[in-house]
Order: sequence, then structure tokens, then C-alpha cells
Amino acid sequence: MDSSQIDLPGSEIGSIDLEQQTLRVNFTRAYILKSMTGSRERTRWWQQGSLVIEGVEGHPALPEGPLVCAGGDIDENVYTYRDMIPVPFASRGTIRCLLRFEGCTDPLIVTGLAARLEMTGVPRYIEHVGR
Repeated sequence: MDSSQIDLPGSEIGSIDLEQQTLRVNFTRAYILKSMTGSRERTRWWQQGSLVIEGVEGHPALPEGPLVCAGGDIDENVYTYRDMIPVPFASRGTIRCLLRFEGCTDPLIVTGLAARLEMTGVPRYIEHVGR
């Protein structure tokens, strides 16, 4: 089975917007690791896109972009994705997002009712990486 995931550390974020309980984390360069079944190597790509969280509770403090992600957790119901987001990704239920940023002391912490990735454009190849 082939798999892809956004590698959060190092991914570049242009802006984080909140409008009518919908939060958008807008990646200018989301770094994606792709693995193919039977292959020992992985490939690294970048692509633009957004992590969209709907039904956001409260009014979280939003850091201003541009930002470089230092890592974080996406809690999806009973699962936790640490420092990564699977591609594709869409879920309903209890969603919690904690993102840390280089040069920022306070993380972004958001709780919502649904989340999804909206990738745009074409993935661009960077390099082959070992396992």
C-alpha cells in the first residue's frame, strides 16, 4: 500500500485564518513524505494546501504568518498523529490540533468538530530519502 503524509516540522505556513468557526492553516510548502509498497526508500515532495478545522470552539489566539512549523499533534477521536498528517485526511468527531512554530513560545491549540486537508496544485518532487 502506498502512503503519504505531511511532515509537520519544517513545513511553511503563510497564514492562519479563523472565519465563522472555520480555521484554515494555509501551507505555502507542506513537506510530504511518500512511501511505496515494497520500496525501502521514500521520496520527499512539497505542495500547497490547507488544514481546515470546522466547528472551532472559542476564539484561539492566532499567530501571524509566515511561520515555520516546529511540530505538533492532530488528535482525531481516539487517534493522535504526532508531527504528521496523513494524506488524504478527513474526519468528523472530536478534533484537537496543537501546532508549535519556530520562534514562537505559545502553540496554536484548537478544538473542533471536523477536519480535512485541501491540497492544491501539483506536488513537486524534492529528493529521495532513506528509511
